[in-house]
Amino acid sequence: MRAAVFNGPGEIDIEERPKPEIEGPDHAIVRVTHTAVCGSDLWFYRGESDREAGSRVGHEPMGVVEAVGEDVVSVEPGDRVFAPFLQSCGRCEFCRRGLHTSCVDVGSWNGDDGGAQGEYVRATHADGTLVRVPDRYADDEGVLRSILPLTDVMGTGHHAVRSAGVEAGDSCVVVGDGAVGLCAVAAARRLGAERIVAMGHHEDRLDLARAFGATDTVAARGEAAVERAHDLTHGGAAHVVEAVGAASAMETAVEVCRPGGTVGYVGVPHGMDGLDLYPLFGDNITLRGGVAPVRAYADDLLADVLQGTLDPAPVFTETVSLGDVPEGYRLMDQREAVKVLVEVDA
Repeated sequence: MRAAVFNGPGEIDIEERPKPEIEGPDHAIVRVTHTAVCGSDLWFYRGESDREAGSRVGHEPMGVVEAVGEDVVSVEPGDRVFAPFLQSCGRCEFCRRGLHTSCVDVGSWNGDDGGAQGEYVRATHADGTLVRVPDRYADDEGVLRSILPLTDVMGTGHHAVRSAGVEAGDSCVVVGDGAVGLCAVAAARRLGAERIVAMGHHEDRLDLARAFGATDTVAARGEAAVERAHDLTHGGAAHVVEAVGAASAMETAVEVCRPGGTVGYVGVPHGMDGLDLYPLFGDNITLRGGVAPVRAYADDLLADVLQGTLDPAPVFTETVSLGDVPEGYRLMDQREAVKVLVEVDA
């Protein structure tokens, strides 16, 4: 099968790799039809995080079940499914608590399981991981495009807003105008936030934020941005989302948070070694969040997508084929795309 492979910073290649097979009773093989390039993929692409050369990449699979192990009961061959960026058993203490990313047997989509930017993946916990799309929508490309963000960025944005404690009538500030930040705006609107301030540096992305439900946007930098956010929220918001992962973004999130408020963080942390915790201590600011348990939110978010009240599809601003995944990485790296959708022709 064809799969995208990381061969060093700035080097993604499409190579022939062994197709995964059923090796256990809980397994399923999924023929991937849609996937994506994620902002978190750029950390290893840019050489800013470690990754083994020759490893398969991708973690946002959607496709059609091709085969299942003898113990699988939730899906069968021919079903349209999507899956979170991590695999989980669905049965352990942490999965039962909705913390699937801490599953005692948590797994990725890399290695022998295929890499989601490829033609096939193996779900080692099919019942605990795969989410079935109702048959009536299984071939509706428009709906599938709206469902695909539930594999990662929409669930992650939702986790950020939930972690920040957003409820109906609240004011919320979202720091970051990438796909996760934009989805956090949509999630805040879904939960009924009255004022949603999106902070970023790219006017085209802030236009998308407005389309997703932001009532105000801030494109300034540094202290000017913080002052503007304070003006819009009358001294700071009680609920703030940090959706970048950089120390500067976290510092901004804390600065725009009202004393006693909460910062929900989901940006993969990089360069946080020098982060000053005293402002959180001094203003009794709560920091909550982490890696998003996307599987815990998938069913509720899917229901909203299917009834037409949630549509995160606009985060996909470019579409490429599997063979053009290297170009998809370039588009993301150069900020020429918010998020790239990959259509896989298996």
